[in-house]
Amino acid sequence: MCLVDEKMFPIHFSSHFLWRFFFVVSVVLEGIGHGLADGWFDAHATFYGANQSPSTLGGACGYDNTVHAGFGVNTAAVSGALFRQGEACGACYLVMCNYWLDPKWCLRRATVTITATNFCPPNNNGGWCDPPRQHFDMSMPAFLRMARQGNEGIVPVLYKRISCKRRGGVHFTLKGQSNFNMVMISNVGGSGDVRAAWIRGSRTGTWVAMHRNWGANWQSSVDLRSQNLSFKLTLVDGKTLEFYNVVPSTWSFGQTFASENQFT
Repeated sequence: MCLVDEKMFPIHFSSHFLWRFFFVVSVVLEGIGHGLADGWFDAHATFYGANQSPSTLGGACGYDNTVHAGFGVNTAAVSGALFRQGEACGACYLVMCNYWLDPKWCLRRATVTITATNFCPPNNNGGWCDPPRQHFDMSMPAFLRMARQGNEGIVPVLYKRISCKRRGGVHFTLKGQSNFNMVMISNVGGSGDVRAAWIRGSRTGTWVAMHRNWGANWQSSVDLRSQNLSFKLTLVDGKTLEFYNVVPSTWSFGQTFASENQFT
């Protein structure tokens, strides 16, 4: 039997080593590629729109300007596995470049909060946005918050869903014509992604279910002109809020109105 005197051989671990050790252990216990520790998941990311204004990357969600919509410029187009046929529009993610898999291009411990505002389409030829891959095509400002400049390729990331923190109330932009009402819903807090929407005119008196036309645009076929408009929204996490008389009876198509209340 051999006994070792711990006083003769002290062992010291740096705080960075211990942090990395426990993070890796937690990841292994949960299983890479599935749910990671504390709700983290594996994915990949790159950037797009380098020659465009980041505020114009609203694409498949229908946001004409991501800054006016309340999302700023830290946005991303997401693959179909995340996009969920437009339901993910407005959802927030905390994304961290995986330094342990790519120390050359990832900034250590750097994270960025992004909003899903666009769709990264599949090419059905093994592309990064092909199902079932989870991928973020970020705006350049968002990408450079977590990765070094000079890399125009793909980096491994970890991500998790987080609650959206928005300034002010929910925005309702009125589109359409005559009895075809289309409403773009933006600047939604909480989970950020809308599952169901209703509209009510001051003279109709009942909630009318709206249907997702595309992205963040919801439609109804009830003539609500010259009426005050109220809305009711249910998010993917099940929370519901009612927004009474957000829109005055003098409204016209093309206008945007902000409510006073917000999801938390």
